[in-house]
Amino acid sequence: PSVPRHTNRLINEKSPYLLQHAHNPVDWYPWGQEAFDKAKIENKLIFLSVGYSTCHWCHVMEEESFKSKEIGEIMNEHFVCIKVDREERPDVDKVYMTFVQATSGGGGWPMSVWLTPDLKPFAGGTYFPPEDGVHRVGFRTVLLRIAEQWKENKDALLESSQRILEALRHTSEIRVQDQESPPPPKEVMDTCFQQLSRSYDEDYGGFSKSPKFPTPVNLNFLFTYWALHRTTPEGARALQMALHTLKMMAHGGIHDHVGQGFHRYSTDQHWHVPHFEKMLYDQGQLAAVYSRAFQISGDEFFADVVRDILLYVSRDLSDQAGGFYSAEDADSYPTTTSGEKREGAFCVWTAEELRALLPDPVEGVTEGTTLADVFMHHYGVKEAGNVDPMKDPHQELKGKNVLIASCSLELTAAKFGLELGRLSALLQECRQRLSSARAQRPRPHLDTKMLAAWNGLMISGFAQAGAALAEQGYVSRAAQAAAFLRTHLFDPNSGRLLRSCYRGKDNSVEQSAVPIQGFLEDYVFVIQALFDLYEASLEQGWLEWALNLQHMQDKLFWDPKGYAYFSTEAGDPSLLLRLKDDQDGAEPTPNSVTVTNLLRAACYSGNMDWMEKAGKILAAFSERLQKIPITLPEMVRATAVFHHTLKQVVICGDPQGEDTKEMLHCVRSVFSPNKVLMVADGDSSGFLYRQLPFLSSLERKDGKATAYVCSNFVCSLPVTSVQELREMLSP
Repeated sequence: PSVPRHTNRLINEKSPYLLQHAHNPVDWYPWGQEAFDKAKIENKLIFLSVGYSTCHWCHVMEEESFKSKEIGEIMNEHFVCIKVDREERPDVDKVYMTFVQATSGGGGWPMSVWLTPDLKPFAGGTYFPPEDGVHRVGFRTVLLRIAEQWKENKDALLESSQRILEALRHTSEIRVQDQESPPPPKEVMDTCFQQLSRSYDEDYGGFSKSPKFPTPVNLNFLFTYWALHRTTPEGARALQMALHTLKMMAHGGIHDHVGQGFHRYSTDQHWHVPHFEKMLYDQGQLAAVYSRAFQISGDEFFADVVRDILLYVSRDLSDQAGGFYSAEDADSYPTTTSGEKREGAFCVWTAEELRALLPDPVEGVTEGTTLADVFMHHYGVKEAGNVDPMKDPHQELKGKNVLIASCSLELTAAKFGLELGRLSALLQECRQRLSSARAQRPRPHLDTKMLAAWNGLMISGFAQAGAALAEQGYVSRAAQAAAFLRTHLFDPNSGRLLRSCYRGKDNSVEQSAVPIQGFLEDYVFVIQALFDLYEASLEQGWLEWALNLQHMQDKLFWDPKGYAYFSTEAGDPSLLLRLKDDQDGAEPTPNSVTVTNLLRAACYSGNMDWMEKAGKILAAFSERLQKIPITLPEMVRATAVFHHTLKQVVICGDPQGEDTKEMLHCVRSVFSPNKVLMVADGDSSGFLYRQLPFLSSLERKDGKATAYVCSNFVCSLPVTSVQELREMLSP
């Protein structure tokens, strides 16, 4: 490669996204004091650009504007330019995204914001094309106009930025009102169910026409709603909505049928043409939700999807030290000689390619039928490509096919006169061949940053899958990743989590010169992961660490006046707002998940303060939960768990004994949204016995493994039969 003509300060960073911009002609600074001081000393405005390394439109804006020498000169002359990786610094991203959404009615990445030298925002947007068009002002024009305004109307700009900040402070505040109790769970659950039911797509599943996101939070809510309303028509509909959505997603092009795993979202109603990046947080949550679908339905189809996701993550997103990488890009070079990346190039096929790869005649069917004929029929492949031109504005997918299981195995088998088992084997062989062919293509960029929060979500995925599918290998992989977190993303001296670490040279794990401290989401998702891992592995060390982290989370983020947790800790002067997220999106909001974490923590420790805190969070969000619960389905789910009280399922027995294992298998195979599992192994010096003295009074009956189902530490009569236990577990 030729020597780059420009190098800026980002060359010293670890974030893959910042390093992508290290050779722009823009004089980029990372977020930090050096940039803030320069803006103040030179009395310059700040241009803040926020994105992430696998973001398609971030790449487009870089190619068009940030690589332009002429635009770079305008930026350098008039502004101090700062680049932020939103995955590394969600705190900075959220403050300014709150501003962009409030002032423009929309948001997204790349996010472009102009700030005064004291970091107050006054103008912003997302992607800007480089030059003026019919419908949009170009980036160059915006830069020059804002520079002119600063020169001519500085006082007005400063005044306006102060007013904007005050308004944001006021509108973004979430605090407990006069009513200090959690909202009524039945009404909140019913309203949320009705709102989801109204937005449900009866044909293709999902909860909007397009674009369609997987949103596991909606599906988890529906499973809990079903569990609490099993005998009602509403309960049946909740289950049908969730399972149908999961089936349609798995059949769709959002699911990578050749390389496994799920893409970020579908651009159309049919789950067909995706935005091709693959995010770790989706894989973790989807592995967990498909595991629950398997627990509930017993349908192997869902278990196979779980295996598919975890195969992808183990192979393509795993660091050899045990952590999980963040994402794979949507864009890649179509061939090794291409000069330009295209979205989806790694994943799509022409009919001609498929015919060349799958020419073999299929025996015992109509003469002349090849593997390609069978495969192309099943996966909706068309000679001229199967992508609607309306979903392909840049013509990147013209003539290409995104594989989608367009009919059932039964219909394809009937069409070609094949037995089901044989058809499955043929399709599997075809996918293997395509996988080998794809391995010859240039791979998309891999973001090898490792984030505590997203690793937490993925550990939960492996742990829950291991428990539900009785696959010990998945539990071991979860434990390996948790050990990685303890080694690389935890400071034992301070007891605090760190946000991120990075794959370095020679595959070592590196940390930035000044490590980024963990945010609320890091604590919440890691604590959830450790509880899930304890229930799957019964290793009490994970439980002890989870409870210690919960104490640290309380200390750093709890709002004693308004209740609930702030997303960031106090004391960073560069953050203008301390926010509390109020919407479950692609990931659940941390306050939603932490309600269930606190209830689990109380059950494992006997510390009732945590139960009280859970109620206070629900009280702080009460108004939103009652008016628009569809924005917080995970918190609505937690409201039900809070109200119904978690069942402590205690198995007294030797963890290695067959009778104990049978009972554990029973507990893990039943979907019960309001239970915690623990094993009383008789070791009174162990961590659990020290936390929960009542365990010492529970005994085995007739020398057999014995189960107790307890509520607030008051226990049922002992049972030794798996059948009785199963009945006790249903809500």
